[in-house]
Amino acid sequence: MPPDTAEARRYNRIRRWLGIGEFAISLALLVVLVITGWTFKLQNLAYMGGLLQSYSLALFVYVIMLLVIGKVLGLGMDYYSFRLEHRYQLSNQKFRGWAWDEVKGFLVSAILAAILAELLYFVIRQFSQHWWLVAWVGFLGVVVLLAQLAPVVLFPIFYKFEPLQDEELKLRLVRLGERAGTRVRGVYKWHLSEKSKKANAALTGLGNTRRIILADTLLDNYSADEVEAVLAHELGHHVHKHILKSIGVQAAVTMLGFWAANWTLHYAVERRHIFVSLSDFANLPLLVLIFAVLSFLLMPALNAFSRFNERQADRYAFENIASVAPFISSMNKLAEQNLAERTPSRWVEWWFHSHPAVARRVAAAEQWDKPNTH
Repeated sequence: MPPDTAEARRYNRIRRWLGIGEFAISLALLVVLVITGWTFKLQNLAYMGGLLQSYSLALFVYVIMLLVIGKVLGLGMDYYSFRLEHRYQLSNQKFRGWAWDEVKGFLVSAILAAILAELLYFVIRQFSQHWWLVAWVGFLGVVVLLAQLAPVVLFPIFYKFEPLQDEELKLRLVRLGERAGTRVRGVYKWHLSEKSKKANAALTGLGNTRRIILADTLLDNYSADEVEAVLAHELGHHVHKHILKSIGVQAAVTMLGFWAANWTLHYAVERRHIFVSLSDFANLPLLVLIFAVLSFLLMPALNAFSRFNERQADRYAFENIASVAPFISSMNKLAEQNLAERTPSRWVEWWFHSHPAVARRVAAAEQWDKPNTH
């Protein structure tokens, strides 16, 4: 296993601090809005000083203002992240393309956030006593719906996809999927190279939208055996029902979040008299803050669960490819191409990584292969 280069360590360290900085800015904005009472000033602006009488329209305006403020505060870090990818020769994207992606990303976020906020406060107004349970069930429905729609609606907004033309590789991958017990609806070439030099592959979608997507950067630089090894790992997630298990874990976490939100809102309304009612949408920053803090506190546990799933998927790949050698070579090539850390510190892996370190994955493959070489 080659050691991490100083460049890889520096790049990943900067990426981590960028993530921490973005989270800190978002958290600080929410805290300031709640503590200073500026959320009420924003609410008054949303109602246009009383000229606007529609609750739903005012809520929409309020959500958009929140998103605009957050985007403006984080724009500097977004641009720095764009420049960082170029500094380390990991991006092909021009500034105009990046700016257009930022606009599209903001518009998609605004539409989704506005719809979710409207639905949430509709539920709060209609089911004030048990709103959090109704909202929780609705949230799970939205998660499943987005998982189905993402490959056919959301992903194409940002990337180009086309059916894979390599019929031999396509047939090989479809058969691999059939052995895993999943019916793949298509194999698609993902034009990632238009924006990035990194490589990736995924099994996306649910039901009728289930499809394999392979980055052109992967197809151009990896052998058919290596592509199959990467995909075998992705199919391992299907075999072990990791999507359903992850939805189950997410369901438990969000249920806890909605319960905490309900308790906090009742406390803020009935004891502290901060808000007029549960449906006073000036409390939206407080609701988001509760989920943000909960996600932060649970991050190590959720990442540990994810790493466990990844190890299971790796094991499935070992068992279903002719040799682990292509898996090992693909892991090393992905680490080099994506400038990933092969051996991050224990603390970094524990807190930040949803996947086991590359060195651990390669070692596991080599260890698994030993009994089969005698």
